[in-house]
Amino acid sequence: MPQPAADAEAGTIGVGFLGAGPVTQAIHLPSLARLGGTFHVAHVMDVDAAVASAVAARVGATPSASMEALLDDPVVDVVAICSPHQFHAAQVIAACRAGKKAVLCEKPFAVSAEEAAEIAAVSAQTGVSILVGAMHTFDPGWLAAEEAAGSLLQDAHTLRSSIVLPPNARFEDFATEVIARPAPAEQDLEDPAVVAAVLEGGILGLAIHDLPLVRRFVPDFSDLEVLRAEAVRPFGYVVLVRAGDRTVELTAAMSSAATAAWKPDWTFEAIGPDSALKVTFTPSYVQAGSAVAALTAGGRTAVAGPFGHNGYEGEWRRIAGIVAGTERAPAASDLIDDLRFALAIVDGARAHVLEAAA
Repeated sequence: MPQPAADAEAGTIGVGFLGAGPVTQAIHLPSLARLGGTFHVAHVMDVDAAVASAVAARVGATPSASMEALLDDPVVDVVAICSPHQFHAAQVIAACRAGKKAVLCEKPFAVSAEEAAEIAAVSAQTGVSILVGAMHTFDPGWLAAEEAAGSLLQDAHTLRSSIVLPPNARFEDFATEVIARPAPAEQDLEDPAVVAAVLEGGILGLAIHDLPLVRRFVPDFSDLEVLRAEAVRPFGYVVLVRAGDRTVELTAAMSSAATAAWKPDWTFEAIGPDSALKVTFTPSYVQAGSAVAALTAGGRTAVAGPFGHNGYEGEWRRIAGIVAGTERAPAASDLIDDLRFALAIVDGARAHVLEAAA
């Protein structure tokens, strides 16, 4: 016999969602369903009240169209922020000041270094832990690779993030029946300002999953320079970065109906003089286990993974540990530096495009 909802939720961590779009529906709700003995969805807020009600009804949660109503809900222990990125900083700060136990914010958690510093200050003042939803940093395949990388962290000369994906909608539809998906906008890639905006969206929306990994190999990026920055059709980017003696290659291509047969592929590589690391991730939205990491050194290759869960679930496992007091959140300084790194690439890409068009 199924347990009554009240019994099933007793002693579990209540989660409230600010934003009930595809990320909430196709990523976080399935992840939390696999952790049902630890979490329950308590509240779903969306500015579209009908969407909030429909999504909340799926999980037996309270719906609302007001951030204040969610933050005032005593059943909400953890706030997950899945709204448009321009609202993230203010919502993270409000959730911290509401005295919640932790905040998970989808990337990017801020759009400027100043916003990030304000978030860090409020987190320190309130004691509320913050995680940013760059899921690869929580993937057990990557964590095993990072632990095994050894001298490659200092010696790598080339870092590569390579992404080939179908449109998100394909994976979203595999995961769930999405309610109220936003319509894609037409983009004029002959307009340099549009190209700059596409690159910003690609870097902060897609590459940003791998940029914290890249930055583990590029701790100093004070001399960062963007050597190439292009938008590719139908959607994607090619960005080449130099920082110190390290080269960073960022490429992504999202297929269209004409290229639907492309095989999804998401890899991160670090290459040094004596060793190389390749981490192969499952595509975004796919709930199919962890990355697989292959470290080659001394003529031998060691493979780690796949493990039993992916980075999406890893985020929530970390939150459970934080709430229980058995784990710590990532250092605020690391989150700020990760964001500064991403913003430096965005600024360099924008400058490169506009200068080339001048």
